[in-house]
Amino acid sequence: MTVQAAKKTLAFTGCLLDRADNVRADREALGGHMNWRARLLTLDGMMPALDDAGRLAWGTLADAPEDAELVFLGFDRGEDGGTGRACFAAVPAQGDPRPRMANPQLWNLMAALSPEDLALYGGARSLVDWHARHRFCPACGGPTRIAKGGWQRDCLADSGGCGAPQFPRTDPVTIMLVEYDGRLMLGRGLGWPEGRFSALAGFVEPGESIEEGVAREVLEESGVRVRDVTYIASQPWPFPSQLMIGCHAYADSDALTIDETELAEVRWFTRDDVAAALGDAPDAPFTAPPPHAIAHHLLDWWIAR
Repeated sequence: MTVQAAKKTLAFTGCLLDRADNVRADREALGGHMNWRARLLTLDGMMPALDDAGRLAWGTLADAPEDAELVFLGFDRGEDGGTGRACFAAVPAQGDPRPRMANPQLWNLMAALSPEDLALYGGARSLVDWHARHRFCPACGGPTRIAKGGWQRDCLADSGGCGAPQFPRTDPVTIMLVEYDGRLMLGRGLGWPEGRFSALAGFVEPGESIEEGVAREVLEESGVRVRDVTYIASQPWPFPSQLMIGCHAYADSDALTIDETELAEVRWFTRDDVAAALGDAPDAPFTAPPPHAIAHHLLDWWIAR
């Protein structure tokens, strides 16, 4: 796989916290930072709360709900540029009931955040949502408890469980531009608005490389065989915990056989078509993905290349 440099900062990347693995693995050391100086990220369920300046709102550990599990997010920067305060988030009573589709209110709140705050919120959201969904062991069904500062859960062997450790999920997803004769393949998902097109995407399956995942997904959804897979950029996507792996590939033909259980449409677009969509031209042949999505970045990359 060839690697291409990506210059643009993507949404949900660029968190400035020091995750301090050496501290979160040491219960005594971490406990020493759970004091009056520590900060608690303010969340309304899974929604971010903003302060008067439009930044993420923070409280103290005294603001945490009684008996709440606390996840250590990392240390912020001190005034001298060194290690600052320990930052935590409380695990909510339940995870997001619809983690794969953020609601409009959430997108409006996220649009107000700085890139650094958005990255911090995205990481915290994925982590506390995972905890809320994994209070019981998938191996034996026994209760689990938080460990390693929130970057692990352990099945309670002392309560009759199997003692197995569990770790936060990150699910790899390939999202790819497919090119043939100077044109780009884009698809419209089932239930999407008319005219909304994006890059094809799909989860990497067990036993697959990224390149194999790209080739399989494109073949399954469009009937097109691809080659020469190139990595472009990646983006964490906290709905609930994907890692979007942006790629480019060349097609061997432009003949389409669409999987209608996955996609409503698949079409080929010229460079002028893509440029018009990215520029929100009134006569653009399709609506581009929103700027916070890696698909938008991939289209920008293709035009700039």
